[in-house]
Amino acid sequence: MKKVVLAYSGGLDTSVCIPLLREHYGYDEVIAVMVDVGQPEADIKEAKARAEKMSDRHKLIDAREEFVRDYIFRLIKANGNYEGYVLGTAIARPLIAQKVVEVAIEERADAVAHGCTGKGNDQLRFDAVFRTTDFDVIAPMRELDLTREEERKYAQEHGVSFESEKRWSVDENIWSRSIEGSELEEPSFVPPEEIFQWTASVANAPEAAEIIKIGFKQGVPVSLDGTNIDGVSLIKKLNEIGGKHGVGRTDIIEDRVLGFKARETYEHPAATILLVAHRDLEQLVLTRNELRFKAFVDNTWSELVYQGLVMDPLYDSLNAFVDKTQERVNGSVYVKLEKGTARVVGRESPDELYSKDVSFDVKQEQKGAEGFSMYHGFQSRLAGRSRIVTKNKKGGKEK
Repeated sequence: MKKVVLAYSGGLDTSVCIPLLREHYGYDEVIAVMVDVGQPEADIKEAKARAEKMSDRHKLIDAREEFVRDYIFRLIKANGNYEGYVLGTAIARPLIAQKVVEVAIEERADAVAHGCTGKGNDQLRFDAVFRTTDFDVIAPMRELDLTREEERKYAQEHGVSFESEKRWSVDENIWSRSIEGSELEEPSFVPPEEIFQWTASVANAPEAAEIIKIGFKQGVPVSLDGTNIDGVSLIKKLNEIGGKHGVGRTDIIEDRVLGFKARETYEHPAATILLVAHRDLEQLVLTRNELRFKAFVDNTWSELVYQGLVMDPLYDSLNAFVDKTQERVNGSVYVKLEKGTARVVGRESPDELYSKDVSFDVKQEQKGAEGFSMYHGFQSRLAGRSRIVTKNKKGGKEK
């Protein structure tokens, strides 16, 4: 008996994959695996109902705590950001793929499958993990090149209707919500308020600002307003608080891995708040040399995650460096939420490198700095004098 394990979301693409894997690829048993990384409960319920109807067997894996602990917390420590995108979908795909592989090993399957097309980044993120195994990798949507209308018709023929499919394509987890498709693919199209569910518009956000206090321990957020809180609950709470103030909307032209540009719209209140706070705390506790070098590391880390290359040895090496820098990233950050903005208004840390000796109110022997100042920019001054002399000589000749 040929057996395949499918990464299943409950959407049109992955639902159509189930009968295709039987009829076109000849698999006798299709096991649909749903991985909960913080999708809406209604979406999980709908996906489960479709999986029960269409697949031979299905499994729902709750990976929310693991997602936050092993993926999002790493992202925060590395200030994960790709061209303004907080990597919500990108950071989740390798975890989902890994869970599918684990089920395939447990089931002694012949193959693993996903419903990604050949146009986006997700195919690469799933394939990168899947191809670290000996399983055959099947991607029906990419291989058969079906149109959306053909997919809807095929699904209906197999007892599942997608006639009420939403106008926008939405991907959501606990860290971010992405909205794309339809008119949003046009760079000049102004997104209507109807596409946003997590964030209020600036016009509808409260007039009164709100200041929150976020506590960090070794780079990981551990408390809110002085009360310890687990990662999943913290992110949910900050999505609620930040969203109310209109914090966390991004509308960008993004460079995809395949080489072309795409218009992407995101919502991510908690991500915005936590990344702003974490980066500010690093400024207080890390040295200038650490910050300069870590900026390069963070950028490289983010590109690897965007490409789905979390199995690359470099990824582990970067995490080792990041973890070392985070040993001193302890303390609290005060963030003011107001009309679509999240702005740091205060910070404190037992490991701060800030010195009150630089205060204007502290009396100290300032003349000692004169020796340093005398040689500061020495070469630059010599080069500058040379240019001035040359310019004056030329000016004299002209006269």
